[in-house]
Amino acid sequence: MTLTFDDFQTGHFGRFGPRHITRDEIIAYAREYDPQPMHLDEEAAKASMLKGLAGSGWHMCSLMMRMIYDGFLHKSASMGSPGVTEMKWLMPFRPGDELTLNVDVLETRASQSRPSMGIVTFRCTMLNAKEQTVSDMTVPIMFGRRTLAEKV
Repeated sequence: MTLTFDDFQTGHFGRFGPRHITRDEIIAYAREYDPQPMHLDEEAAKASMLKGLAGSGWHMCSLMMRMIYDGFLHKSASMGSPGVTEMKWLMPFRPGDELTLNVDVLETRASQSRPSMGIVTFRCTMLNAKEQTVSDMTVPIMFGRRTLAEKV
């Protein structure tokens, strides 16, 4: 079944994960995309305000996107997103963390200019195993309406 705009209602949508984070993946991501010392080198990271090796905030964004995709986007009539409304990195994530993504629907709105789609605004909260909020994102995603999906 393909999820369409019509399938989303305000409230809790789902919980996805957990995803185990390794030291090697933190360093590999940092080496490629965000080579700051606190993401690459344990000694430099200990001397930083993070007080130890921590993943990049951009790595967190990538993890969230992957969990959103694996959790529900791959089986939806997604038409993309006009951008992220808000992204907060609230605490570092570390090697050995188990991260879980909590997804809530904040709002659904049928498009006035494109009746074949609607916009769903999600709040995506990444939690560690202690249920502490690591990051928080608000993002609108455009979805096809059921009538359009049935014709395809």
